[in-house]
Amino acid sequence: MFTRTIEPAFYDTDALGHINNTRLPAWFELARNDLFKLFTPDLDPKEWRLIIARMEIDYRAELFYGHDIELRTYLSRLGNSSFVVTQEARQHGKLTNLGHAVMVHYDHQAKCSVPIEGELRQALEAHLQEAPASL
Repeated sequence: MFTRTIEPAFYDTDALGHINNTRLPAWFELARNDLFKLFTPDLDPKEWRLIIARMEIDYRAELFYGHDIELRTYLSRLGNSSFVVTQEARQHGKLTNLGHAVMVHYDHQAKCSVPIEGELRQALEAHLQEAPASL
């Protein structure tokens, strides 16, 4: 599991006084960088080997300005050429948001998926764990 801490900025809030729901997809993408480095260690876009096929977020509770947010990133499924990245946002230890993104190991020149094999598969298997139940 990869873990990052986000310190929300004032501009992350909305008129209702909590963190705007549009911030979570951006924060989850940022938190996936650790995982992306398993595929492309220097994050060079010319060497990128992934695409996102689906993304969903369950909003379970509000997040608030002035308090750090812990983002947890791990795999909840590993297939032949795709995998599910599960991400949790937690504030004060409470699970507030649960996200899932289906990623595909992809050859951008050939326009097709590529099997996940060898050392890459082993590195990804090290981050497999069961996700909390969705809403």
